[in-house]
Amino acid sequence: MTSPRKGQRADQVQVQQDPPYHVLHKLPPGDSPYVRAKHVQLVQKDPEAAIVLFWKAINAGDRVDSALKDMAVVMKQQDRAEEAIEAIKSFRDRCSKQAQESLDNVLIDLYKKCGRVEEQIELLKQKLWMIYQGEAFNGKLTKTARSHGRKFQVTIKKETSRILGNLGWAYMQQGDHVAAEVVYRKAQIIDPDANKACNLCLCLIKQTRYVEAQSVLDDVLQGALSGSDEPKSKIRSKELLQELEQCQTVALSSNSLSLNIEDAFLEGLDHLMKHWTPLRSRRLPIFEEISSFRDQLAC
Repeated sequence: MTSPRKGQRADQVQVQQDPPYHVLHKLPPGDSPYVRAKHVQLVQKDPEAAIVLFWKAINAGDRVDSALKDMAVVMKQQDRAEEAIEAIKSFRDRCSKQAQESLDNVLIDLYKKCGRVEEQIELLKQKLWMIYQGEAFNGKLTKTARSHGRKFQVTIKKETSRILGNLGWAYMQQGDHVAAEVVYRKAQIIDPDANKACNLCLCLIKQTRYVEAQSVLDDVLQGALSGSDEPKSKIRSKELLQELEQCQTVALSSNSLSLNIEDAFLEGLDHLMKHWTPLRSRRLPIFEEISSFRDQLAC
C-alpha cells in the first residue's frame, strides 16, 4: 500500500494490487485438467509433462478444442510432429466446427515439418475451396487471430493470399516452379508483399527467366512492397540479387562458349568437306558424259 501524503486520508490512498496469478502467467482461470496442463507448459516449462496432461484434458472432455491444438503445437516443438498429426486426425471429431480451420492450420505446419508435401498441397487446396464456397471463417469476412500473445483481425483477402503463398512454396519443394509461379502471381494480385515477391523471383530464376526475375526483385529493393523494409526481406533480397547476378554471368559465359564452339565446328566441317571433295564440276555425271560425247562429234 502507498503511504498517504501530507493532508491525505488513508482511505483516499489507492491500493496497488498485483494482477491475479492466472493473468500474470497468461493462464486460463480455474482448476481443471486443461488449466493444469497450461500451468505445466507455461510456468513449469515441462513440455513432456504438459503433453500427458493435455491428453488427460482431451479424454476428460475439458476444453478439447484448445487442448488438442495446444498439445499438437507442443509435440511439434518436441520433434513429435508425426504423433501430432495422428492425434489431430484421431480426435478432431471431438472438436467443435469452429475449431476445424484452426486445426487445419496446425496440420499444414505439421505436414511441412514432416516433409509430407502432397498432403500439405491437398489441404491448402481444400482451404482455398472453402474460401471460394464462402465457408471459411465460419461464413464471416474477418476472424480474430493470435500471434505471440497479441490479437489481430485477419480478412478473407489476406487469408487467401497467405494460403496461396504457402501453396506456392509447397510446389517449389516439389520442383514444380511453373505451378509455383502461377500461384505466387495470383497471391501478389490479391495482397502483394515482399516475401512472396522474393519467392516469385526465385521461381523465375529457377526457370532461367532472369529479366523477369530482376523486374520482380526491383520492387522489393526499391521498397515498393509491404514488408520491403523488414530486416529479413532486405537480407533475402540482397541474397537473391547476388544469385541472380551469378546466374546471368554464367548464362552469358555459356552462350559465348557455345557460339565459339559452334563457329569452330562449322569452320572445321567446311575444311573437312573441302579435303574430302576435290574441286570438280558441279554438274551431275550424266551431263559430264553428254559433254564428252558432244566433243567427239565435233571432231
